[in-house]
Amino acid sequence: MVPQLKKLKRKIIPIIAIVFGLAATIFFTHWYWLNQGTQEIATQSEKQLNELVIFIEQQLSQFEIIPEVIASNPILQQGLLAQQDSEKMAQLNDYLFELQQVTEASDIYLTDALGVAIAASNWQKKNSFINHDYSFRPYFIDALSGRAGRYYAVGTSSDKRGFYFSNPVYHNGIVLGVIVVKVDIGVIEQQSAGIAIAGQYEFMISDPDDIVFLSSVNQWRFSSLTPLSQAKRFAINNSKRYATRPISELAITPEYQVNNDKPFSKYKITSVNGAQMYLVNQQFMPSANWTVHVLAPLQPLQTSLPAIILLATSLYLLLVLFAMYSIERRKNLLRMHQAQNQLEARVKQRTAELEQTNTQLKNTQDELIQAAKLTVIGNLSASINHELNQPLAALRSYAQNTQTFLGRDMIDDAKSNLKIMIELTDRLADIIAQFKSFTRKSTGKDNATDIGQAIKQALIIVQPEIDKQGIQLSHTLPNGRCQIWGDSVRLQQVLVNIFSNAIVAMQQSPTKQLTITVSTLMANSSHSKNQVVISVQDTGPGVRESQMTKIFEPYYTTNERQGLGLGLSISQRIIESMHGSIKVENVADKGAKFTLFLPLYFYEEK
Repeated sequence: MVPQLKKLKRKIIPIIAIVFGLAATIFFTHWYWLNQGTQEIATQSEKQLNELVIFIEQQLSQFEIIPEVIASNPILQQGLLAQQDSEKMAQLNDYLFELQQVTEASDIYLTDALGVAIAASNWQKKNSFINHDYSFRPYFIDALSGRAGRYYAVGTSSDKRGFYFSNPVYHNGIVLGVIVVKVDIGVIEQQSAGIAIAGQYEFMISDPDDIVFLSSVNQWRFSSLTPLSQAKRFAINNSKRYATRPISELAITPEYQVNNDKPFSKYKITSVNGAQMYLVNQQFMPSANWTVHVLAPLQPLQTSLPAIILLATSLYLLLVLFAMYSIERRKNLLRMHQAQNQLEARVKQRTAELEQTNTQLKNTQDELIQAAKLTVIGNLSASINHELNQPLAALRSYAQNTQTFLGRDMIDDAKSNLKIMIELTDRLADIIAQFKSFTRKSTGKDNATDIGQAIKQALIIVQPEIDKQGIQLSHTLPNGRCQIWGDSVRLQQVLVNIFSNAIVAMQQSPTKQLTITVSTLMANSSHSKNQVVISVQDTGPGVRESQMTKIFEPYYTTNERQGLGLGLSISQRIIESMHGSIKVENVADKGAKFTLFLPLYFYEEK
């Protein structure tokens, strides 16, 4: 019972650790993405707010000096002193109309000292300002006191939103009247909305009563940012700032803080299009007595959060799988090493017994040792170790590269390496599962295998060593589809063995050239078959004539430090299982040439 509890404990603890790590990864990703994203939005929003304020101030400043310049024209004084002279009043109206056209102001009009308009640029229109009383407007009161006036309001006559600039008209040091220039802020709103659309944000401008009168969102216009008490409603109506426009409360939560010390605040605003969360930044414009608010939507940031969490979770799980695979691979290598040591000990013991029993068999000692080495257990253990050597080396190389990419935040390159590592892992699993069929000359899972693709995948495994040795690679692949009927994994292992042998053979060569050529050999009679010919030629020292007959024997190797001598033996058996053949020869200009002959299954040129 106790061993079972220990075994269960060993299984549960890692699962708990993995789950805890996953939860921590999700929590940290959620916190970091929202915090970092909010900071970036806040920085961008502050820049956008400054640009918007500068733009609005520039638009208003174009009209600031106009009332002062107009007030100095004697025609205004003459009109104020001779209001009963219809000819002079007509000239004054025409003059104001021309000024309105030139300055592109909304309206320009002149009032007497009582605040009644006596001339206006729109004198010929039905809603002319003439004879209307504007003595209640603050801009009139300021100008009558001798100061330049500025004021925003909805026109009581035109019902249009405007910003008013006013200036007193003097005669002998006495204020006879007030000249007023009205700017249509609807145009400024439209231009500002275009800027907001380009910057992917919303804006609104509020007056000292916290009433929004300019906005990129129509539903927000003429809404109060703060609750409308009865006293506040009475004061707004009494000022006639918004004429007959109804003022409502903006559905904003939490309650809007007018004098907020924080540079940024988060508010949710509900309108007919639904609720939206915004990061709000505001700035006061003292020249116009306005407050400009820039609202950056947080929905894009929140929408991207699930995908980021999924990505982080996937990377975490991939790292966990890689760690689990590394631990399991270490255990398997340890078991294989122990089995190999036991096998070597048994072989040495058996060899000593044979030497002691019959000294007359000394001449055949090599053959007996060779036969002893080819026991089923020895063949399986040593062959797995040899066949897994190249893919495992490639896996280690890609794993190191992946660590480097992750350290540099090169996620796409890391994902590409992980994808290749998964493919190599699958390939290792296929090799182990099918190794038994190799020893029994089994054909395995045969299918249509593309020669060009098999060569490319084999080159992926040996490419790091090719680059390390500075070998020049040249290959001529089929121009189209060239297929054989066989096991693609086994064919790739054959190619890897041959490529690896060529690389080792060229280690001491001054010229390192690996040439791979694929061609087709068409049959000239009904007794022969079409074949695919794969040639692999190196620029090494070549194969000695004495080694030609032994090079495909098991455990025969010319370099005991870098192999067990199984590669070419296994390769020959794989090719024969595909009804093909393999041969080796030396070429005239140095180097060895291995040639594979395989039955052609399908061929189609481009």
